[in-house]
Amino acid sequence: MKHSLLLLSMLATLPLVACDRPAVVTIPAAPTAAGPAGPAGPAGNTGAPGNTGNTGTSGATGDAGATGATGNTGNTGNTGNTGDTGATGNTGDTGYTGATGERGRTGDRTTVVVLPPAASAPSN
Repeated sequence: MKHSLLLLSMLATLPLVACDRPAVVTIPAAPTAAGPAGPAGPAGNTGAPGNTGNTGTSGATGDAGATGATGNTGNTGNTGNTGDTGATGNTGDTGYTGATGERGRTGDRTTVVVLPPAASAPSN
């Protein structure tokens, strides 16, 4: 940024330097045979005003300031109330108890022995 301002100010002076300024030419008075010069004539017209000089460059622009701190977070709203507990359902009726079977007969003190099946003979 500083280099571009310097370059711009140098380029701005170029047209002023390149202006064609007329050279001041002094013409000597011609000798007169009539004698000494008479009284001075009226003053000439005022010359054109000179060119305005370049305006100086202002100081370099300062760096941007630091970013400010983040503000505080607002308060969080209150939590809503817990809803009421629903009603408990009714307990169901007890199921029907089936009829009781008849009581078995008493044995005659005979022991029954059950044998395993006989092993079969291997086949050839």
